[in-house]
Parts: sequence; C-alpha cells; structure tokens
Amino acid sequence: MIFQAVVLLSLAAAPAHTERQFFDAIRRVETGGMANQGKGAVGDKGASIGPYQIQRAYWEDARMKDGRYEDCLADHVYSERTMRAYFQRYAPKALAAGDWETLARIHNGGPKGHTKKATQAYWLKVKKEMSK
Repeated sequence: MIFQAVVLLSLAAAPAHTERQFFDAIRRVETGGMANQGKGAVGDKGASIGPYQIQRAYWEDARMKDGRYEDCLADHVYSERTMRAYFQRYAPKALAAGDWETLARIHNGGPKGHTKKATQAYWLKVKKEMSK
C-alpha cells in the first residue's frame, strides 16, 4: 500500500509538458531550431513548408477556413492553428488530454500515425526535445 501511494505521488508530481513545449519541440525536430522559428523552411524537395514542415495534404485535411497553404511557410501561429485543427479532426481526445506522443506521431505519420511503428523514432526525438 505504501509503495502504491509513493508511485501515485511521484506520478502526480511529475511535471506535465505544455502545448508550448510540444510545439517548440516539434519545430526543433522539424527545422533544427532554425533562426526565426524555421520560417521560410522548405523540406522534402518542396513538399513540406514552414517551421513545422506541413504538407499541402495535411493543411487540406485540417480544413482551414482562413488563409492559404503558403501561410504555413512564414507564419508559425497559423501553422500551429493548422496543427490544432488537424489534431482536432483526427485525435480530439489526445488533443484534450495533452497526449503529446499520439499527437507527435500523427503529425509525422498522418491520421493513423500513432499506430505506425515508423513514427516511434520521431516521437522519441520530440520527447527528448520536450525535456530540454
């Protein structure tokens, strides 16, 4: 019983990561912490843009009602709104709970990314950056 109480107390005392830490970690993984928050970054032979390396299909799936895809290139706030909309569509419970692993893996691997073995390494990179 004492052991269980100690475990529960240590879990409760563990610092929860914030959404800001999550987004900053994704940005550092995606763009290496480029100056100006990775604005203007283009990767995957032009297929991914901005500080979070968002692809057009991701942006379309997010069903953004304002702005243009190209806004993801230079506007990190717009990119973060795009990511939230994408997460709200594909993982609303994970978003509400702050389940950063699920969200990171979906960001990397698409709507079912959290079930793909290939996204585990990506999550470990994000997790490491979140701990900094």
